[in-house]
Amino acid sequence: MKIWLSGASSGLGLALARQLLSDGHQVAVSARRAEPLQTLAGDFPGQVLVLPADLTDASSVAQLAQTLQHHWAQLDMAILNAGTCEYMDVQHYQHALLEHVVRTNLFSASLCIEHLLPLLRRSAHGHLVAIGSSATFFPLPRAEAYGASKAALRYLMESLRVDLAAEHIAVTLVSPGFIDTPLTAQNDFPMPMQLTAEQAARHIARRLPAQPQEINFPRVFIAILKLLNHLPAALRLAVGQYLSRNAKEDQSNKEHP
Repeated sequence: MKIWLSGASSGLGLALARQLLSDGHQVAVSARRAEPLQTLAGDFPGQVLVLPADLTDASSVAQLAQTLQHHWAQLDMAILNAGTCEYMDVQHYQHALLEHVVRTNLFSASLCIEHLLPLLRRSAHGHLVAIGSSATFFPLPRAEAYGASKAALRYLMESLRVDLAAEHIAVTLVSPGFIDTPLTAQNDFPMPMQLTAEQAARHIARRLPAQPQEINFPRVFIAILKLLNHLPAALRLAVGQYLSRNAKEDQSNKEHP
C-alpha cells in the first residue's frame, strides 16, 4: 500500500511511520525538517519517499503533490498528522495564537486534502485519515485555540465522509488521548492514561485496514470525556472550572516549587 504521512519527523508521526514501514507499506513522509526523514529512509531502504514541505504554504503543498504524483501516480492512504498544541492564557487572550494554531491544524490539512484527493481518487480503496483529538469530546481549560482547531477538523472530516462516500473514499478520524510526545512533554498538568507514541502508533496501524469511521483511544478515557459531556450544562461548567483551578495550581506549583 502507498501511504503519505505528514508530521513524520517526531512524536506520533515518526512512530506511526516506523510502524507502517515495519508492516511492509511504502510510505511518503513529510515534515518541515528533512534530516529526521532522511534518517527514516536510511532505516528502511527502498520503502520511503522523502517529501519535506511547509504544509501551511500552498505552493509547497502543490509541489509536494506533483512530486508524489510523479513517483507513485496514485495514493492509497493519506494521513494528516501534522499539527501543534499551544495553550491560551485567557487573562491575555491572543487572537494571533488562535490564528496560528488553526492555520497549522486545520488550514494545512485542508490544503493537503485539496491537492491529494485527486491521487486518492485513482486508488481502488482510497482512504483519508486525520489525527484529531479527544479534546473535541469535552471543553478543557486553556484549550480554546487547540480545541477549536480540532473541533473544526472533526466537522470537516465528518462532512467529507458524507460527500466522498459515493466515490468509495473512506474517511477516518483518529481521536487519541494523551500521548507522550515532544509536544505533550511541555504540558504542565497531569495527563491520565498517557500512552507512548509507539503504543498509539501500533493501535492506529492495527485499526486502519478496516477503514473505520473513528479510532478513539484509550477507551476508558474517551468514555469518561463523553460521559462528562452529557452532564447537564451547569454540571459541565462546574467540572470545567474544577479542572481549570487544578491546572492553574499545577502550573503555579511548577513555577514556584
